[in-house]
Amino acid sequence: MPPTDRFVCSFAAEPPQDGLPYGRWADRLRVEYLAACLRIDDEGEDLGEAGEIVWYPDRTYYGRTYVPASTRTSTGYELYGYVSFFPGTEDEDPSDLQATADFTAETADANPDWKLDLCEDVIGSWRGEDGNVAAMTLVWGRPLIDGGAIATAELADLNVDQCVLRDGRFTLIAPDNYRQDILDIKLFSMNGTELARESLYEDDGDEDGDEDTEDAVVTP
Repeated sequence: MPPTDRFVCSFAAEPPQDGLPYGRWADRLRVEYLAACLRIDDEGEDLGEAGEIVWYPDRTYYGRTYVPASTRTSTGYELYGYVSFFPGTEDEDPSDLQATADFTAETADANPDWKLDLCEDVIGSWRGEDGNVAAMTLVWGRPLIDGGAIATAELADLNVDQCVLRDGRFTLIAPDNYRQDILDIKLFSMNGTELARESLYEDDGDEDGDEDTEDAVVTP
């Protein structure tokens, strides 16, 4: 295979190692996540009370595991964020739990044209050639159409991460905003048919309206 001119990290994160949180572990994550929700700057909005937490598959990058979450509130907002930690061993529990959260009024219920419901946050950086830096971005979400099996993150048509859906949810960690290229999140069926795609950035010039930013934290 000849050398590539698209030198960027791919599949930098470990695939999901555990099932979706449950039991006492879910309780511990819930405490951290809800504490982060209480720290949200509500910008004068009445965010209401948090409802049931929806967890997304874990991904581990640079030795730290990220478990994203989202929840709807009693006033119609969506809270979204994640809990991160250093994974434990057979003899030690996970340590250094940290959580972050934000809110949005842009929900899937209010946008029936959405095909993917996405959230994102930058968790680090990757230095490439000639001073170019990629924003290592955690992306989590769920398809709003049927038939999806695998979600991928593509940068300039290069697949840089993928995740098999678990209970209809996925988590990705991928380089974004690199050499003026930005991530596209795509949904595929089990036989490899592309069902949907979304950009992490709003594209006002898109005619069919498929590439909209949803519950996203703005990346640099």
